[in-house]
Amino acid sequence: MNRLEAMRILLAVVDAGSLSAGSRRLNAPLASVSRKVAELERHLGAQLLIRTNRQIQLTDSGREYVEAARQIVARIEEAELRAAGEYEAPRGVLTMTVPMAFEPQRILSLAYQFLRDHPEISLNLIAADRAVQLVEEQIDVAIHLGDLGDLADSSLFAVKVGEFRLMTCASPDYLARKGRPVHPEDLVNHDAAVFEELFDTAWTFERDGRSIKARPVPRVRTNTSTATVTAAVDGIGIARAPCHHVRRELRSGALVSILDEFDTRSFPVHLVYLRQGKLPQKVRAFLDWMTPRLRAALKDISGVAPWDDAEPALMDRASSAPLAAIS
Repeated sequence: MNRLEAMRILLAVVDAGSLSAGSRRLNAPLASVSRKVAELERHLGAQLLIRTNRQIQLTDSGREYVEAARQIVARIEEAELRAAGEYEAPRGVLTMTVPMAFEPQRILSLAYQFLRDHPEISLNLIAADRAVQLVEEQIDVAIHLGDLGDLADSSLFAVKVGEFRLMTCASPDYLARKGRPVHPEDLVNHDAAVFEELFDTAWTFERDGRSIKARPVPRVRTNTSTATVTAAVDGIGIARAPCHHVRRELRSGALVSILDEFDTRSFPVHLVYLRQGKLPQKVRAFLDWMTPRLRAALKDISGVAPWDDAEPALMDRASSAPLAAIS
């Protein structure tokens, strides 16, 4: 039995919350994952997991073993990085996630410029429409949209690179058929294309320091901003999307901005990364290179200038969040 492999499988199962979820995360057959965990338990002569239909729970022995296994796996991975020279010079594979709400194609040109400037680094860019786990999925950097107030992992660090404003808009055809809302409360009588990545069916507006909740009727629910904007252009309903996602449609007249007198919140954008011990040079190089360029790009596409021109304090911990909160 390969004990290191068994440890990694066990950790994936524990972090995912069930054997089936762990097998999906590992992209491995459920039967194989279950067998490996059972072999490890037989080898140790102890039950590590209490299995139910939907989830698993750790036994006391399991909790102790998982804690030790995490330390062992982390030390081995650090040793591998050191052996590969990733602490000495910017080299190796950098894994980065970009949420679908960010429109991944917008960062591609910047990423390719970074690769040209750093020939010994390769990039694994993942466009994710789900929550990601930095530790378990071995992700180096994640673009995170939204507040960091719900973060709780002390090993996470964040650099703010910008923010974007939300726009509420509809097609001229829709407004001609349904009428133009003049107050957020009017939205209860309107259809909506809802972008679930950023909001639920309750949309929040602000005026004179007062928060106003609006609940339009969802005709379309999507997990991509592009589909939401397309639905609005086709007259399906009112949409709410990041300003840079609808700039072209607003300029062309395909969409019309509504409820402009009611302020909508801005979403901060952070580069979130994991630091356990010494930071690999590939991650430091990426943060140093990407931070000012991404700030300039976000300022350009959003029209929001969210901070001054001070140098980023890359080693300052911004806040902590459960890794599951990063998307």
